[in-house]
Amino acid sequence: MKPVTVSNLKKELEQYSEQELIEICLKLAKFKVENKELLSYLLIDSNDEAEYVRAIKEEIDLEFSKVNQDSLYYVKKSTRKILRSIKKYIRYSKNKETEATILLHFCANWKQLKPSHRRSQQMINMYEQQLSMAKKAVSSLHEDLQYDFNQDLEQLDEI
Repeated sequence: MKPVTVSNLKKELEQYSEQELIEICLKLAKFKVENKELLSYLLIDSNDEAEYVRAIKEEIDLEFSKVNQDSLYYVKKSTRKILRSIKKYIRYSKNKETEATILLHFCANWKQLKPSHRRSQQMINMYEQQLSMAKKAVSSLHEDLQYDFNQDLEQLDEI
């Protein structure tokens, strides 16, 4: 079954009453965890972006503290898992300042890994890619915010 376009969905949704739309949203939330997370962000977390970013930073810190640093394999696997969740949160927000803040926090936590794990070329590439994405997000911000973020970027630039 092929899904219809967004414009067709919009036309169909305009025909429903408010109560029917609520029921549809609840069905979506029950169907998949990501739908529930997105609805939670849109309805609750989008009102207080600073609190949303703080909660994500706490989650990043917690996940990095759980990383098994005995083997490079586990470090890479855990780091990729953290990145997947970060990308999902960034996709929900679509705010460049939030994106830059979260990516810089990830990079700062990455730098605290054991030095032997930071020498892996795959890990270095992962770090540099996230750092370049953070730079791209910072470049689209207001000049005052760019200055603050660029100071953080300078500290993180040296591997």
